[in-house]
Amino acid sequence: MKVNCLGCGYKVALAESYDDYEGPIKCFACGAIMEIAAHEGSIREVRLVTGLPVPSDEKVFKRTPVVRRS
Repeated sequence: MKVNCLGCGYKVALAESYDDYEGPIKCFACGAIMEIAAHEGSIREVRLVTGLPVPSDEKVFKRTPVVRRS
C-alpha cells in the first residue's frame, strides 16, 4: 500500500502490517507527519498533522555540492 505525502507528494510505501491501521506515519522524504486510517489494505483517510512546518521543495530535494580534494 502506498500513500502520497500531503507535504511533498512522495509515495510512502507501507508494509502489510498497516493494512488495518489508524495512526501517524512519517514521510521519508520531507519528514511530514500524517494521520492515516486504513482498512483491509485500502486508505480511508489521510490528513496532515497541523502545527508542523512542511519544508519547501527546495529544502526537500536540495542538492549537496560535491567537494573534491586534491
